[in-house]
Amino acid sequence: MKFGVVIFPGSNCDHDMIYVLKKILKQDVVELWHKSTDLQGCDFIILPGGFSFGDYLRSGAIARFSPIMEKVIEHANNGGYLMGICNGFQILCEAHLLPGTLLHNDTQKFICKNTFIKPATTNTILTKELDPEKALKIPIAHGEGRFYGDENCIASLIKNDQILFKYCDENGTINDASNPNGSVDNIAGICNEKRNIFGMMPHPERAADVELSNADGKLIFDSILASII
Repeated sequence: MKFGVVIFPGSNCDHDMIYVLKKILKQDVVELWHKSTDLQGCDFIILPGGFSFGDYLRSGAIARFSPIMEKVIEHANNGGYLMGICNGFQILCEAHLLPGTLLHNDTQKFICKNTFIKPATTNTILTKELDPEKALKIPIAHGEGRFYGDENCIASLIKNDQILFKYCDENGTINDASNPNGSVDNIAGICNEKRNIFGMMPHPERAADVELSNADGKLIFDSILASII
């Protein structure tokens, strides 16, 4: 499996992701500069977190038009795997590869802390190998992480089993108190109907090394590898 990590001006989680994929998971990884139009034969593309183009306009709104995105969109539309984390999730929504949008947190403040999430489905490569009752401790770091969709959007996500993760407490209870940013229905991540495009606000790459005293995020990557290799 060959992974490609796209790097935009302002990306700051790109090397965190590369480290986990290459050093922890022992995968083939290449860096893809945003001005390139060559995906270098990658099977799985990742849009990392950060503040692409300084988060001017809306987060992800400028990065969505970077030259490489034409090839990324083509890759995804042809069934290739694509994952966006935090700012990457915002870019996927701006590119209309995923439904809904990410709004300012309901506190109107930037939030950087550990949260808990649990799978809302086991019908994706990200969640197939996860325990649906186990809460995973995964950090967040965003100012615009409040997932929003209108009633039809949310109804469609539920009907098609497209919700990947929901914010919960350490015991796995999903409630308003465990929702860090005001996301509709505690949604922390979603996928497309074809289940090859994934977006999530929490950062599993920041919780995938035992030296950080938290490897819950590695379980998500392990599920991906177990499902497609």
